[in-house]
Amino acid sequence: MVSPQAKRVAVEMLMTERSLGVTRACGLVGISRSLYRYRSRPPDCIPLRSRIEEIAAAKRRYGYRRVYLRLRREGWEVNRKRVYRIYRDAGLAVRRRKRKRIGLFERKPLPKPTAANLSWSMDFVADGLIGGRRLRCLTIVDDCTRECLAIEVDTSITGLRVQGVLERLADTRGLPKSITVDNGPEFDGQVLDKWAYRSSVHLSFIRPGKPNENAYIESFNGKFRDECLNTGSSAWRTHAASSKLGVSSTTPSDRTARSAI
Repeated sequence: MVSPQAKRVAVEMLMTERSLGVTRACGLVGISRSLYRYRSRPPDCIPLRSRIEEIAAAKRRYGYRRVYLRLRREGWEVNRKRVYRIYRDAGLAVRRRKRKRIGLFERKPLPKPTAANLSWSMDFVADGLIGGRRLRCLTIVDDCTRECLAIEVDTSITGLRVQGVLERLADTRGLPKSITVDNGPEFDGQVLDKWAYRSSVHLSFIRPGKPNENAYIESFNGKFRDECLNTGSSAWRTHAASSKLGVSSTTPSDRTARSAI
């Protein structure tokens, strides 16, 4: 099968070497004059390409699909295939690697809290029971009041489980404008990303290996571990076991008493 470009070259050869007119040459080759004269006019992709490169620079682990989703949220009228072509031509493909995946992050200074319920922080604390079972504690703290809003305990907590805890908090006290998290898979997955977009909550990711950028929750977790987990408190471990490791393990009065000040 001969391509249109090859047919255009054949027409030019007939016109140059045989001195044929354009109509006669096109008739012999088998293309129309309009196809012979057609020249591709690609759209101006410079603004779109610049925006794609900006997103890829800020979100280094974004593939083209998540870049496309971000563009659509910003109002760009572009389809997925065009984003893929520009993304591929710019050499932005994410290299697959076997080591632990680095999550999304934005290089921004840690904001200072000015009022309650404006910004929260959340993280995980790992511990184990006497019988050898490992457990994880999801802790959520208000950055301004240092109040512990929730402690969710289970042997495994997924991104969907984190979403459920945040939705329970939304029913009782509303949601903040931003939540500071690290780059764990429960936080940088698509489940929490979609929930944050629907709820108009900004997920502020710290830089990998910089836990000091999430200092509020790290301070609370240190006190929580020293005052509860490391003391071998039988009351705490009995409560964690009796709740089947799935119920929030603090009451509102306990959270206030254990707040990291």
